[in-house]
Order: sequence, then structure tokens, then C-alpha cells
Amino acid sequence: MEYWRQCAMWLISCNVLPVNHRVTADTAQVFDLAQTLRDGVLLCQLLNNLKPHTINLKEINLRPQMSQFLCLKNIRTFLTSCCDVFGMKKSDLFEAFDLFDVRDFGKVMDTLSKLSYTTTAQQAGFKPFPTEESLKDEDIYNNLEDLIDENVLEDEDDLYAAVYGLEEEYAGGEIYEDLMRTEQHPPLKQAEVDVRSCCLTEIKQTEEKYTETLESIEKYFLNPLKKFFSAAEIDKVFVNIPDLVKVHKSLMADLQDSILNKNALNLYQIFISYKERLLIYGIYCSRVEIAIAVLDLICKEKEDVRLKLEECSKRANNGKFTLRDLLVVPMQRVLKYHLLLQELVKHTHDAADKNNLKIALDAMKDLAQYVNEVKRDNETLREIDQYQRSIENLNQPLRTFGRPKGDGEVRMISSVDKRKQDRHIFLFDVAVIVCKRRGDNYEMKDILDLNYFKITNNPTSDREGKKWCYGFYVTHQQGYTGFELFFKTRELKKKWLDQFEMAISNIRPEKANHNSHQFKMHTFDRITSCSFCHLLLRGIFNQGYLCLKCGLGAHKECLGRLGVCGRTDSAKSRPKESTALPDPGLPRMVVIRDYSGIPYPQCGPPLSIHAGDVIELMFADLHSSWWQGKILATSKTGFFPSDAVRPCPCVPKPVDYSAQLWFAGPMERNQAEVELQDRGNSTYLVQHRSKECTEYAISIKFNDKIATLRF
Repeated sequence: MEYWRQCAMWLISCNVLPVNHRVTADTAQVFDLAQTLRDGVLLCQLLNNLKPHTINLKEINLRPQMSQFLCLKNIRTFLTSCCDVFGMKKSDLFEAFDLFDVRDFGKVMDTLSKLSYTTTAQQAGFKPFPTEESLKDEDIYNNLEDLIDENVLEDEDDLYAAVYGLEEEYAGGEIYEDLMRTEQHPPLKQAEVDVRSCCLTEIKQTEEKYTETLESIEKYFLNPLKKFFSAAEIDKVFVNIPDLVKVHKSLMADLQDSILNKNALNLYQIFISYKERLLIYGIYCSRVEIAIAVLDLICKEKEDVRLKLEECSKRANNGKFTLRDLLVVPMQRVLKYHLLLQELVKHTHDAADKNNLKIALDAMKDLAQYVNEVKRDNETLREIDQYQRSIENLNQPLRTFGRPKGDGEVRMISSVDKRKQDRHIFLFDVAVIVCKRRGDNYEMKDILDLNYFKITNNPTSDREGKKWCYGFYVTHQQGYTGFELFFKTRELKKKWLDQFEMAISNIRPEKANHNSHQFKMHTFDRITSCSFCHLLLRGIFNQGYLCLKCGLGAHKECLGRLGVCGRTDSAKSRPKESTALPDPGLPRMVVIRDYSGIPYPQCGPPLSIHAGDVIELMFADLHSSWWQGKILATSKTGFFPSDAVRPCPCVPKPVDYSAQLWFAGPMERNQAEVELQDRGNSTYLVQHRSKECTEYAISIKFNDKIATLRF
């Protein structure tokens, strides 16, 4: 068997690659194995399979998306651990670029072979390779570097297919499933099974078990540990668990009532109304990894706390799950609601019920996507911090430039200095950091603010068969220094050109000024919904676009669908809360659904409202998702969603005429005639003509006579 195939089979036996991985196909080539390993992720997992906990998977990048910087960091982590944990000599190891650039893949496999023969690896029970004579055909490795350059992955999900299980395992999926497991009942005959009822039962039972888990964390861990942790440590480790307990006790009670007493007819309303309250998971998911890191550090430094935690685990669940295990469960639960509803929709046949449940399903999908994006952005922030530590001369935080879009080698020519220079660029949402590589680190040479540049392809630079001759222009719009960037191959140029054009498109979207708006990419400090589709703007930075005139927020794809901009002045010039007066031309509104400040309006402070409140409008635009108003009962003012209110019913108000000179109030006819007797002609009085004050009469003096008319 070929040497590289024996290497692949060994990786499969070590449970690093699945048995049906593409490297096992008859048509597979050594290139397939090289491409699978070159980001370093599976090599780090290999070491953990040979010896558990060799590498903390949170210290590597599980989905580096072929970022050269992140891939090299993973590879170097693997190489360091081979020396420190497995006792390998540095001379037995390949260089990081031998794998990433596939300069010497034969050396990579030699390192893996020597790793397989280490005592630690063999004690794990994995047979080393090669186990038989194999032909080392060096020729098959000679053109791998060219193949890698020419085969830029269009869809990198295939590359990370083997990592999905790894991510799920780290995220606590197995712990969640174990906690939610219900007692197994004997299988019923098919005719007896109501699948929809089973779906409802699962929703109810899993919510009960999850709420019980949250209460257990609070009762058996949080409260006892207050004597051992400082207030700051409690806040860091338990994040907002008490808030989650309150929300889910309420949600559980509402679900139980709906399913047991109301045939689940109002189930959809429950999920829609709880979407806003469940947004606190954004906070939890943002901080849970820090919580676990703080917990690990405390346990490492304080023996008494570690022993107390073991005691707490025994009381909570007989020691089956640690606090560390339980802290990852909330992330799993919040991502399950849309899946539970999806199954319920599938087995609901009544058309009205199905449509209602689909609305609830959309709400829970939006929640799940929001939480996932927050989680992903927090991982991105960790990557940005790694970049920050590796780039010298960088005096400003990289976070201000947005999300990283890629990094790699390039050759640059400036419009001032015509020499080609080798550089390493880091592309972010709004800027390019130009660096020179210094060993494992980088020296910052320039920062290109993409707000001031445009991208132009230069097909004349392409020379077939020559490397580093494929370029495009990065031109300053005000005539300052511009650049031409050259890439190693046509494929790499296309990849980078697409990324640059996408960055420019995000900075200056085509519909940014549609209908007189002035939208700009923006980081919203508060949870915000799109003014058009009302779905959440996701993530924790550069979530969407803010109109600098009217203050609306929107997704990029919704920009061209919004109505005419409601204001032509800056949102900042809007009257302050204390000076804003109701517009007499606007109707009073009655609140039809609760709103407590989430999502947060960008145009001003939120106004918490409850169903039944009557609001006097102060500012309202038909094209705006946010209106300003005052609650009549409390005089509190602020902004609220325009779809949370409707006009008050038009009921005539009783009118007080007592201040009018012509209104006499309750008065008999004879008395009215006496009052008018000495008055001039055309004088009149209006009076109540009944004790109940429900009927009126008018007495008029005309031609010296007094007539009374009833109405």
C-alpha cells in the first residue's frame, strides 16, 4: 500500500477521519490528504485522541477558513505539543510551511509516522504505520504546492466536515441530550401513535427538565458557592443564570397550561411573546466561555473551592455532571426551540394552526440565528486578539475594523514606489492591514481605510504560467497613494478580488441612499430589529446599517425595500425627551402587546409598555418601525415599536360646557324665560332640561318673544 494511504488509514484508526472520508476513495490522491490536514485542526485533534487533554481545543481555531495566520498557529501548536508531550525531537518535525504550503508533504508524513511509533501513541492502542513495505514515490509530492495554489476551495464546508462532531462535542451536545432524556415507554402500535401529541409532550417535558437543570445550578452551585466566591467571581461564573431561571419557570408554566388545558391552541403566541425575553441568551452566550475559563482558574488555584464543587456535584446529580458541564447546557437549549417547533409544524394538519405555528417557528429561528451569530462573533473576537498580539507597531485596536475576511501573502506596488514588495495582508470589514513577516510575527507597515478606496481589476497583468503576475488595483478616491496587488495564481487573485469587492460593497451598498436615506454600516450597542423585515440584526459588531438621518436600522438586503426617509435632519437633532411635546394632529394609541426595551431603539430611550396602556403620540412616521409617545397614566415618554399599538376606538368624549356664558346648566323652562326677559333680541341660553342631564334645550329671544326648542 502507498505510504500516504497507510498514513490516511492510521488517521482513520485514530478516529481523526471518518471511515468514508474522500481520502479512502479509489480515485483519491495524496493531494486530498494534504488539503485535509493543512489547516492543522485535525492534527491537534489527533494528539487529543492519542492522549486526552493534550491541547485545549479553545486555544486553536476549529474553522480557520484557510486563513494563513490561523492555520499556521494551529500547526505550530501541534508541533510544540509533539515535543512537549510526546517527547519528539525537533529534528523529527516538519516546518509549519512544509504543510501549509505543501512544500514537503513527505516530511509531514514522516513526522506522523514517528509520532505513531512514540510510546504514548502506542500505549493508546493504535498500531503505528507503516506496517508494511511501501513505495515512497517522491515524484507524487513534487507538484502538490502548485495543486494547492490552483485548487482554491469554493465551498470550505466540505473541508470542515470532519470537524462538526468535534464542535458539537465541545459545545456540550451529549450532556444536553443526557439531561433531556426521558423514560423509555414500550412502543405503541402505529395506529395508536399521535405524532403531534408526541411533539407537544417533548416540548413540555424537555422544558420541565431544562428548567429543573437551571434551578439545580442555582440551588446546588450558585447559592452554596457565595461563601467561597467573591461577588465579582459569582457574576463571572454564573453570568445571568438567575434571570434564565425566572424566564424559564414562567415559560414552563405557560407551556404546561397551553398543552394540558388549552389543546396547545395558544402555543404559537407563547413562543412569539417569549422571543424578546429569550434574547438574554445573547448575554449568556457572549460570556459563558469566560465563565468556564474563570471557573477553571479558580479550581486550579483554590483546593477548597475544587472540593466544594465536587460536593455540590454529588448533591446536585450524584456527581454525574460538574458545574463546568452544566454551564454549556443553556447554549444547547436555546438552539433547540426552532427544531422542536419545526417537527410540530410538520405534523400539524389544521391550516390555521399550521400557519400560526410557522410564525412562531420563524421567531425561534431568528432567535437561534441571533444567538449563533453572537457566539460566532465572540470566537471572531478571540481570533482578532490573536492577530493583535502578533502584529508589531499596531497602535490601535483591530476590533474597530470589524470582522477579519482573510489574510495571506501578496506582492504590492505603490503608485509612488514602483518596486514590488513582499507583504502579508489582513483584510477586515473596513480596512487592510499591510504587514511584513518577521518570523512567526508581523510588522505593520500601513493601514488602508477602505472607506476611501475603490477596487479595479487589471486583466492585462495576468500572464498564464507565471507566478505573482495576477493583480488588481486598490485606488484612493481622492488621488492619494494607491496600490496594485499581485497574487501567486489566477485562482488566488479571484478569491482575493471577490473578498475586496464584497468589503467595498458592504461599506458602500448599492441601496444605501435609496428613498433619501443615508445608511452606513454600524455597530449597534443594543439588540435591534430590522425596520423592514423586523428580524434581528445579528452579532455583536457591524450587525447592519443605520440611517444617519432617521435612525432606522436594517439588514443590507432590506435597504432598497424601505419607504421614504422620515426625517431629513440628523437623528441626533431630534428633540430631547424632556422637551418633546405631543403632536395634536396624531391620534391616541392603545397598546396591543408588551414591549420592555428589547430590541433597543436606536432613535432614543425605550418606553416600556403593556397591553391596554393608552399612549399619546409625540412623533410617528408611517415608514418608521419606531414611534415616540407618552403613556397617559404615568406620563413616561420614549420610543416603542410601531406595530405594538393601534388607534384607540373613536368614542365621543363628554364635553364640559360649564365655562361657556351661553350654558346655563340644569334649568327649568320658566327660569330660562326669566333670565332672557331683560336681554336683547338674539340672546340665547342652552340648558339641561332633565334631572339626569342627558337632554338639552335652547331658549332664544326673538322679536321680544322667547321660544324654547328641545333637542
